[in-house]
Amino acid sequence: MKWLAIALMVLGMAGCASTPLPVNAPTSLFNDQLFRTPSERISAEDVFALDADMKRYANVEIAGRLYAKGRRQALIDALYDKGQLKLEYDSVRTRSAAEAFAARSGNCLSLVIMTAALAKEIGLPVRYQTVYIDETWSRSGDIYLSVGHINLTLGMSRMDGHFSRSESDLMTIDFLPASDVRGYYTHVIGEETVVAMFMNNRAVEAMSRGKLDDAYGWAREAIRQDPRFLSAYNTLGAVYWRHGDAGEAAHVFSYVLAHEPGNTSAMANVVPVLKHQGRHAEADEVARKLAQAEPNPPFSYYNRGMIAMQNGDYKAAKALFAKEVDRAAYYHEFHYWLAVASLRLGEVEDARKHLAIALETSTTRTDYDLYASKLDHLRSYR
Repeated sequence: MKWLAIALMVLGMAGCASTPLPVNAPTSLFNDQLFRTPSERISAEDVFALDADMKRYANVEIAGRLYAKGRRQALIDALYDKGQLKLEYDSVRTRSAAEAFAARSGNCLSLVIMTAALAKEIGLPVRYQTVYIDETWSRSGDIYLSVGHINLTLGMSRMDGHFSRSESDLMTIDFLPASDVRGYYTHVIGEETVVAMFMNNRAVEAMSRGKLDDAYGWAREAIRQDPRFLSAYNTLGAVYWRHGDAGEAAHVFSYVLAHEPGNTSAMANVVPVLKHQGRHAEADEVARKLAQAEPNPPFSYYNRGMIAMQNGDYKAAKALFAKEVDRAAYYHEFHYWLAVASLRLGEVEDARKHLAIALETSTTRTDYDLYASKLDHLRSYR
């Protein structure tokens, strides 16, 4: 199996950079002739663009509240009051500002982009921040995704007579519960990095659907938007590898490791590429360094648990799934399979508990509906 580790919506993993990061996109990593024209429009202009409905909402529907409560408070009320925008979290697709507004849903990056677009429309200054939360992984098929988090802060508007950029006047907007992000470090990033994150996400999503021409276009443009955003390079290398271009993939992963020697995603990705090229000694050396840096990589207990399930060893499977839950307490799929293993062992209460957590932590409507139906069935189980 081709194991692809891709950073989704987060800055490149920390490492000891040995060469300076580029200011301009290194065009030597691009090979456009290998791919067809993307099937969808790829433009930085679309990411924050407001459509007619968004402009009407900002300038007409909440206009009275803007002057009665102040622009910032009116926007915050719209975001968090279920009687207004009624936003929902949905990780199926990374949406532009207009798409998130129309759907009233999105992942944290989509909702940040939508909020920023509305804020700028009503004259509020915006600042973006990545949040260094505990590393979280998810997957799509055989693509493993390192999921990061981003939020934004809003300043006061000149129109409200309180314009200031001091820290005390900034208010953070985060689409995770405050308890989940309190105390974590943040890092201020520019809007070009936010656009690169958006495009990197779109590249990963296109690749997971098998649309490699689109994935290449999104990854290439992400690098052009912010050449220092190394996660997009890792995605570009994964696209080349999926496309059967081992030489290009090795070149890109080597580029990432030259800048971040400790980037475990790039290490994991380059090993099968080097082996495919017959460079076994190099592959073994990288694999050795990876094993030292990450002795139990993401989903390793899960994969072993699935093998145990297939072999009918439900006790071992439960123990392995529990280990994944211990290091990723809010990933729904781990709780789901822990519930399945518990049920096979006749431990109905444990099964109900973990299925309820899977339902609560699901990130798509499809998963939510699946877990809800299974939990309803299990509640009537005797």
